[in-house]
Parts: sequence; structure tokens; C-alpha cells
Amino acid sequence: MIHEKMPDQKKKKPVDEKEAMMKESLGKIRHKLLVMSGKGGVGKSSLATNLAVALAEKGFKTGLMDVDLHGPSIAQMMGLSGLLDVSEEKRLIPADGGNNLGVISMQSLMQDKDQAVIWRGPAKSGMIQQFITSVEWGTLDFLIIDAPPGTGDEPLTVVQSVPDAKAIVVTTPQEVALADVRKSINFCKTVHLEIAGLVENMGPFDCPHCNQRIALFKTGGGQATALATGIAFLGTLPYDAKVVDACDAGEPIARTDSGFTRDLETVIKNLMDRL
Repeated sequence: MIHEKMPDQKKKKPVDEKEAMMKESLGKIRHKLLVMSGKGGVGKSSLATNLAVALAEKGFKTGLMDVDLHGPSIAQMMGLSGLLDVSEEKRLIPADGGNNLGVISMQSLMQDKDQAVIWRGPAKSGMIQQFITSVEWGTLDFLIIDAPPGTGDEPLTVVQSVPDAKAIVVTTPQEVALADVRKSINFCKTVHLEIAGLVENMGPFDCPHCNQRIALFKTGGGQATALATGIAFLGTLPYDAKVVDACDAGEPIARTDSGFTRDLETVIKNLMDRL
């Protein structure tokens, strides 16, 4: 007689519970947006931060989740410090990022912010899933997810765990960045991750001395790439040293009136039209 091996109920139950918790948490979040880029240094985290702040300022219930586990920067940009609190249900309570905004970051789970996180893929994937299942997100209009550069474990885990997420791809105008960003676009198409659109960061800006339009890098590369790859172009954000100062100070520039903020409004409008 052939005896079929019965499934291990003890091992299956935690998996089922985890999937149920994830489905419950994600069911309360209307829009999940993964901010990603194949290239580092394109201002992806600053865009994710200011996008979340701007949406919250408009009255949308917003969550900001930093899944860059090795180099988390969102807490610094938001001016947050200290460890997260835990609810009576043993869930993490997002840090208060201001009216309508909750923030979760690896940095808010470490006693020493300079501590190195030395993890392999499975540990990183597990932590990102915990950011979804073990956090009291509540009901949200938007969850902005800031991923590290590249197409590795972190964005892949988000794709697998959040099937209805949409990507916002960030680039700068020069070809060296656009080459890596095209890889990100191909990644999205390969894993069937819908792309909400592309944002060109660090574009032309008005000189504060002569008021002439200046392009430190090339201009128009992001729009051309979006056209060539068949995705939506959400807009260009200017190079602005005040953005750097605001991020270092933990005071997002989206809460001020600036050329960057006004162009961010255009990006948000185009994004809303896509959603």
C-alpha cells in the first residue's frame, strides 16, 4: 500500500496565518506605490519622502515604508528618532510623520543608527513582510514604499507580497543613469509590476542670481526614455540644493513653497490621473 505523506499542519498554520494577516493589512490600503530606480544617487528617497508628505498634506491617509534595510534614510529625512512603540495587539505603531502620515523604517528598530545590517536574502524578505503584517497601518489612501537601488531582493519581495503595487521609476537626465533605469523598467515588465510612471529628478532649475534656466545634467532624457519604453512620464523635478538641506535637517521641502514643490504638484497631478 502506498502511504501519502500528510501535510505538516504545524508548519502550514503559521504560513496560512501570515498570508491572512498580510491580506488583511493590504486590504485596508487603497494605493501601494513602489518608488524604485536601477541607479543610486538619483534622489529616490527624497522623492518618496516628499511625495508622502505632499499627499498627507492634501488630507490623504498616507504610510511611508522604507525597505532599504542596509541604508535606511527615511527616518533621517523625516526628522524622526527613537524606537517605535508597540500596540496592545503586539504590532508596531508607525512613527508620527505629521498629520495623516505614519512612517516605518529599519532605522527606527535599531538602538544604534550606525549599526550595520548584515543579512542575506531570506532575512530581508522576512523583515519586509513583517513591515506589512506586524505594523498597525490601519486604513490608508496611499502606502509609499521606498526601495534600495537595483532589482534585487527588496523590490522583488514587494512585488511578490504586494501583488497590486505600482512602480514609480526615478531617474536623472544623463545617460549613465538612464541605462540603469531601463533595466528597472524591464524588471517591472518581467515580473508584471505595473508602472505608474517615470519621474526625472535633478532636472533644469532657475538660477537664483540671473533667473536663467540651467541644466547641470542633460535635459529631456527621462521623457525620451518614457516614450521609448512605452510608459507614462509624470514630470521633471528641478535640481535644488534646498532639497538636500531640508533632508539633512529632517524638514521635508514639500511643506514649503519652492520651485521643487510646485513641480512636485505637477507630478502628483499626473500620478492621480494615472491612478
